[in-house]
Amino acid sequence: MSTSTYPVITTPPDVPNSLDGPEAVPHTLVADLHAPRPWIFWTDLTLSALIGWTAFAIAVVAEPFSALMGVAGLVAAFGLYRGVCFTHELAHLRRRALPGFETVWNVLFGVPLLLPSFTYLGVHQNHHSLSSYGTKDDPEYLPFASSRRMMLLFAAQSTLLMPIALFVRFLILAPIALVWPPLHRWLEVHASSFAMNPGYRRTVGADMAAKMRRWEAATVACWAAAFAMMYAGALPLRAFGMWVGVLTIISLLNTVRVLGAHEYDSAGAMLSRDGQLNDSIDTPGGPWTELWAPVGLRYHALHHYFPGIPYHNLGAAYGRIIASLPRDASYLDSTSPSLGQSLLVLYKKAARVARAARQ
Repeated sequence: MSTSTYPVITTPPDVPNSLDGPEAVPHTLVADLHAPRPWIFWTDLTLSALIGWTAFAIAVVAEPFSALMGVAGLVAAFGLYRGVCFTHELAHLRRRALPGFETVWNVLFGVPLLLPSFTYLGVHQNHHSLSSYGTKDDPEYLPFASSRRMMLLFAAQSTLLMPIALFVRFLILAPIALVWPPLHRWLEVHASSFAMNPGYRRTVGADMAAKMRRWEAATVACWAAAFAMMYAGALPLRAFGMWVGVLTIISLLNTVRVLGAHEYDSAGAMLSRDGQLNDSIDTPGGPWTELWAPVGLRYHALHHYFPGIPYHNLGAAYGRIIASLPRDASYLDSTSPSLGQSLLVLYKKAARVARAARQ
């Protein structure tokens, strides 16, 4: 994949302009909402970093296990989580639309949180592809509706093991791989994707491989400096403990968000754009919804139908579409009243499958 331009995923021209079969919603209804506003992106990203890392610093210097430490740690987690979620926007934007945004994002979030942008760019596109959504080639899909065990294991491992996995990948294996090409080639395919599907295998071109090496080297160098500062006493040792705690909360937030983003009913067959829509969930909620589904991620079903609309316009697009549809439109079935309701429905579906298997 070329590092100069990232493809914008848009609805193919042969896909019907409909969200509910005969109840047509013309694309012209949201045509003016596809342009990103750079000042919103930059302001939001900057504030997320400022709030997140300031709160992180306060938590590190606060009295251990004090109320201040706990509150500051939570604020840090929510602020940094919002910043992390901008990688989703990076996957859908042309690079020239926001020059330098990916680099700044990596400096503020990707490198310090061991989640460089290449772990998502070039990967997330497969989650939207008509040929791979819901199949074994989808990095962000598992048939949770058919297995409670799968759902619970995913929640446990993605929350508790994430800091360990990232530490091993980028601070133990990456330094070795940078001087041992065979290991790096293995990591490119098997351990360079922010994916929930353990069977997903990534195809990496020369440009992306070079990009991986650049950001791996930058990450190793920055973390080596941080560990040197801790060894010298210039940085408190508990900063690393706070990093683990904050990243664990971020992983938990992302895990429950992911579980509430889809119906997960696909049995592995390809789905149309309408099929993706029907298998996805919007959770408009209230202002608090931004805490667990920031940067437009609460409009996940709508995003699968119009993936080219930037996050700051999804609310307006959702409002226009809802207002244009009849009350019995099937698209309304893609809206959930809350994250808790979505998780409960998913768990009950998996429970029914388990009961049926026992009979």
